[in-house]
Amino acid sequence: MIGIIDYDAGNIKSVEKALHFLGEETVVSRDPEVLLKADKAILPGVGSFGEAMQNLHTYGLVPVINKIVEEKKPFLGICLGLQLLFESSEESPGVEGLGLLKGKIVKIPPSPGLKIPHMGWNSLHLQNQGRLFEGIPEQTYVYFVHSYYLQAQEPEIVKATTQYSTCIHASVEKDNVFACQFHPEKSSRYGLKILENFAKIGRED
Repeated sequence: MIGIIDYDAGNIKSVEKALHFLGEETVVSRDPEVLLKADKAILPGVGSFGEAMQNLHTYGLVPVINKIVEEKKPFLGICLGLQLLFESSEESPGVEGLGLLKGKIVKIPPSPGLKIPHMGWNSLHLQNQGRLFEGIPEQTYVYFVHSYYLQAQEPEIVKATTQYSTCIHASVEKDNVFACQFHPEKSSRYGLKILENFAKIGRED
């Protein structure tokens, strides 16, 4: 069972639909007991960093997320969900993120001919043998929608990057915590393969 954390952020339905397509059992909930019973969890999301953190606090989900991670259950952040795992974001000065990973979220710098938000398909450069990318070819195209991007403090946790005005840390992995800035649920067959790889983590042990 995969718990999808509901904190009033956008894009939850498309993640649920993609997992159902893969034959995965899911539950969308903000009930701590329900989420803590799941084998793994996903924090999806589209929206603003500050509002999202406020919602996580309002619904009492911050300690739930911390407990899931402490229990070494596989945990996946998607898009805004990736950003929330880090310490802070330029989008919402003064708002603390979950701080589960070290790094900050900063505005994509302007560049001639490039629109912000970064919206559309872009290719991935894979590195550091990410478990989410097993069976995924180098330079696979995935779908992005974001105006802010991750600068991870620990280079070894970065498993994929993309170029858009600057080098964007597109996916990270540390122990049982995984995250993608792009949307695997909107990234065609290879995106589904990434979700399938996440769903398999822990089952092969």
